[in-house]
Amino acid sequence: MIIRNCAGGVVFNNDKVLVLKNEKDEWILPKGKIVSNKLAPETALNRVEHEAGVHANIVSPAGETAYEFFSISRNSPVCNKITWYIMESNDEKFQVNKDEGFKDGGFYPLDDAMELITYSQDKSLVSLSYKRYKEFKEFMSKR
Repeated sequence: MIIRNCAGGVVFNNDKVLVLKNEKDEWILPKGKIVSNKLAPETALNRVEHEAGVHANIVSPAGETAYEFFSISRNSPVCNKITWYIMESNDEKFQVNKDEGFKDGGFYPLDDAMELITYSQDKSLVSLSYKRYKEFKEFMSKR
């Protein structure tokens, strides 16, 4: 099995979260493979910008997920291990990268995003990350 280390972002703008629709019509979060000499946080920020055109800042780590699939091109099973970061964007500007196969996306109210998101583990990640994000915002407002 091929193991790939990846990183991604759960990006919030107030009460909205960034989700993308990929070439398989799956609603997902921005993420990508960590390439040589890059760190996970750097990769996560780069993928958010590359896939969605969103400039964001990391608020905190969000945890890790993993999933397996069979790669036809590699003729081998693959396990993607993803390190996630809670991020914040100061505006809702985005530009879906159609060259990367993305069809749609943007910032959606949390309830709408939860309806769109394809995978249950991504839904759980967004839900937990939103709670942490709100705690962070509350903490920062008291400073």
